[in-house]
Amino acid sequence: MDESVETFFNTEDAQGPLAEAVFQQMLEAIYQGRLAPGGVINEVSLAQEFGVSRGPVREAIRRLQGIQLVTREPYQKARVVSLSAESALELFQMRMALEGVACNLATHRMSDEEISQVLSELEQDRRNRLIGGGNGQGRSAPRAFDFHERIVRACGNQRIIHALCGDLYHLLRIYRRHSGTVLERKHDAYDEHWQILRAIKARDAGLAESLMRSHIERAARHLSEHLPYPEATTSRGG
Repeated sequence: MDESVETFFNTEDAQGPLAEAVFQQMLEAIYQGRLAPGGVINEVSLAQEFGVSRGPVREAIRRLQGIQLVTREPYQKARVVSLSAESALELFQMRMALEGVACNLATHRMSDEEISQVLSELEQDRRNRLIGGGNGQGRSAPRAFDFHERIVRACGNQRIIHALCGDLYHLLRIYRRHSGTVLERKHDAYDEHWQILRAIKARDAGLAESLMRSHIERAARHLSEHLPYPEATTSRGG
């Protein structure tokens, strides 16, 4: 093939629907842990797995760097972002502030129908988990129900929505998933979600905000027990 023609097709692959498909598959692999935190990203291996050239894989890696899921030091290979207790604490402190306010606002803004819909979806999500469904296996699996995203989007404050549901959402989601890997924490989180929704349904904004903050604080404590601190850090995690 003529070099200019080959370059054209590689450029199209790297910027078109094929690159988007590769990006989504890599994103899901990071969510599921198949591309593990701190692990090296092998462009050749991924290109073979997805049946594409390296162009779309490189573009996907570039986009993943842009949303802080991939890091690349000079002269080194790209890696999936490493998870640390220090980073988690900073993110969850931000969440406590913003999601607490979002929950307060959502209590005033959500209609009875919207609240009932979220209650129904929460119950369905619980059933899916009990029977082993909704585990994200398979490329065509529907996106999992996200309680926190639903509450944040219902608050109506576009700055809060952008802060928590924009690019940072992906990194937050990884930390949140990690905090729920222990079965006991999953059950606790489900019960806490129900309590928050009951407060919203009762239109008790203060209680809903307090419950959300406490819920996130407990998740942060759980994470701090299961993630490492940098070697140079002697803090006990506050």
